[in-house]
Amino acid sequence: MAITLKDVAKYAGVSRSAVSRTFTEGASVSPKTRKKVEKAAQELGYSPNALASSLTTGRTKLIGLISNNFHNPLFLEVFDLFTRRLQEKGLRPLLVNLSSETDPANSLRMLRQYSVDGVIVASSTLSPEFARAFRDAKIPVVHSFGRFASAPDVHVVGIDNVECGRMAARTLLARGYRRIAFLGGPENATSTIDRRAGFMEAAREAADVTATESYATDYSFAAGRVEMLDLLKGVPAEAYFCGDDVLSIGALSAITSAGLSVPDDIGIIGLNDMEMSRWENINLTTIRQPIEQIVDSSLELVMAALDDGERHPEARLFACQIIERGTLRPL
Repeated sequence: MAITLKDVAKYAGVSRSAVSRTFTEGASVSPKTRKKVEKAAQELGYSPNALASSLTTGRTKLIGLISNNFHNPLFLEVFDLFTRRLQEKGLRPLLVNLSSETDPANSLRMLRQYSVDGVIVASSTLSPEFARAFRDAKIPVVHSFGRFASAPDVHVVGIDNVECGRMAARTLLARGYRRIAFLGGPENATSTIDRRAGFMEAAREAADVTATESYATDYSFAAGRVEMLDLLKGVPAEAYFCGDDVLSIGALSAITSAGLSVPDDIGIIGLNDMEMSRWENINLTTIRQPIEQIVDSSLELVMAALDDGERHPEARLFACQIIERGTLRPL
């Protein structure tokens, strides 16, 4: 049978309320009593009931971790970091899939049922309305990988997607490509809009350059492959900035299937530097997004918001860098 709080109290020779206070964060208990209770709990193999504790403290220690990018392998890395970091801090992640959700009110209603203490929206494609819905409900929220704003409505942590677009275009131009193209994810996603804007801006600044654009239906391997196969029916560009690594890998597959070579026939640069991009058979030149820094900063903000719900929203941007591999012609 499971060891109960009552068993620990009896074994330690203290009251049940003393045991409860010992395992309640911030509760008052003497050092002598705490030592007796902890010794008894260890010897009996007792672990406090987290759900019962939440009734006492009013805190569940649940953090809703929500996203809609479950087809993108990058987010396996993101979720791995988030869940491990949350657990290290004594918090419990509640992973929520919003891949088919369009109404922020539904996600708010669902997470309220679990009485989450805070929410992290980990997505570059979910509308900002999702994060604002939690803010309006007085639930601490951070939008990770969200769209930058100089005066944000909620905490936002991510990268400058416009600058990433510029970096990609300038990298292609520096290698002598003159017919370049942007292959983005969903056309209405803010990350796609911003990456395209930066790419086209840098392309317009160069002489004798033709820049075109196209869009995949999703940030996924299949969507990238389908879109590139369609582009190859016409006259393809010399090089593409695929607005995400998983799109790039889908495009590489399509190019190979068409009997063409990368980078000899077509160059590719991606964005994210997810683990798969480093595989020898892919070897993708890409723009590295500092995932670990974004995750750590997001957690810092959500934990601070748990203590100070009135904290003014911040926008934190982290710099990206070009990672040279084998899918572009050399300088």
